[in-house]
Amino acid sequence: MGRLFWKFFISILLAQVAATIGIGGAFWLRDQARQRAVPVLETGPPAAIALDAAGATLRHGGVAALRAMLADLHRPQVYVLDQERRELLGRPIPPDLLLEAERELGNRFQDGGWRGARRLEGPGGERYIAFVSRQSGRGADNLRGGARSDPPPPGFDPAARRRVGQTVAIGAAVMASLLFAALLAWYFSRPIRALRSAFEAAAAGDLAPRFGQGTKAGDELNDLGRDFDRMSARLQALMDGQRRLLHDVSHELRSPLARLQAAVGLAHQRPDNIAGSLERIERESMRMDRLIGELLTLSRLEASANVLRREAVDLAELVDAIVADARFEAGNDAGTSAGISAGTSAGQGAAASLRIAFDADGPVPVAGDPDLLWSALENVVRNAVKHGAAGQQVEVSVRADGGRAVVEVLDRGPGIAPQDLPAIFQPFFRSGASRTGVDGHGLGLAIAQRVVQAHDGAIVATNRDGGGLRVTIDLPLA
Repeated sequence: MGRLFWKFFISILLAQVAATIGIGGAFWLRDQARQRAVPVLETGPPAAIALDAAGATLRHGGVAALRAMLADLHRPQVYVLDQERRELLGRPIPPDLLLEAERELGNRFQDGGWRGARRLEGPGGERYIAFVSRQSGRGADNLRGGARSDPPPPGFDPAARRRVGQTVAIGAAVMASLLFAALLAWYFSRPIRALRSAFEAAAAGDLAPRFGQGTKAGDELNDLGRDFDRMSARLQALMDGQRRLLHDVSHELRSPLARLQAAVGLAHQRPDNIAGSLERIERESMRMDRLIGELLTLSRLEASANVLRREAVDLAELVDAIVADARFEAGNDAGTSAGISAGTSAGQGAAASLRIAFDADGPVPVAGDPDLLWSALENVVRNAVKHGAAGQQVEVSVRADGGRAVVEVLDRGPGIAPQDLPAIFQPFFRSGASRTGVDGHGLGLAIAQRVVQAHDGAIVATNRDGGGLRVTIDLPLA
């Protein structure tokens, strides 16, 4: 058991013991009050009735009949004293009760009667004092029995018996308090111990979720453990992604570096072909520069989920400019080939035979970073141009739909294998069809997804019926 368990246990136990002591103290004070109870003179209607009955019995039956009546009468308690101040049944009378009866005899009410105490006269002229007592407690129990109460058996002490009963009750309460305190402390400390072990494992590098195994919903501590499991799973995924990204970056940089070294070696070996070697070096250095630029953009987008610069952008106009550059590359417009680089000769051949159609309903205003939006949309259109089938058409459309700006890019390329669709927006991912014949690093769609998410939008890729890919971008209208 840890320190937290004992803190819970002792705190709960102290609270239970304090409650037990308070209850026991209340019982003890009540018993003490009962033991110290003093008989009080009864002055109500029952006392008047009892005194009338005692007077009538004395007048008509004599002292013997009165004694028999007093012995049989238990409530109310009637005491009768003769002229020598002796009680007829020999019962002890508390001095305070006798003084109160004498004071009552000295006070007459307007109706001329006596209440609570009365003077009686026997058949032979004997005079007696009668009064009624209202009593409670152990002393009252002893007095109430009078001459008819049976003496307790030898060795029997009612007070001791009552104290034993109270001690047993308090002991049982303390034991129950110990049990419930232990159960409650264990209930609170168990998930905290499990959470601590999960933190220790995470600190050691093991981020596998373990807290939620075998736990049930129902309290905040278990919810906290499951939240920790989700956090550790997310951290594990991020760390795996970072390791995979580092591996992919190393792999992507190794190829152009190897080609650079080969070009430098050829330049040393064949000085007469220095121009071709320099051209190769320049091409590989530009490829490395483009890769590093894309990595920096991706890193900046992943480091900050918010767009720092937001301006009013006409999405239709922006996509129109991107499509115009793509048409130059595909050779649909007159003029020199400019704009997007197609990469390898195979990619250029495919792009040169593509037709690119653009459709827009009019201005579609959004708020965002123009440079980032340009980069995202250009990557999507470039991807469609690279992978589109020769002689087919790439369709690009922009429209406003229910408060959202929707951009769709459709091609008739090989599409994506269904099992690869969830990973299409991961960095350095390239499907089987795009690994050969088309230049690229697999960062374009990853950058596009981060840019769209940073603008509170969504991007989805699906295969088209009949072949090809449909990429849909959804952004909030300004």
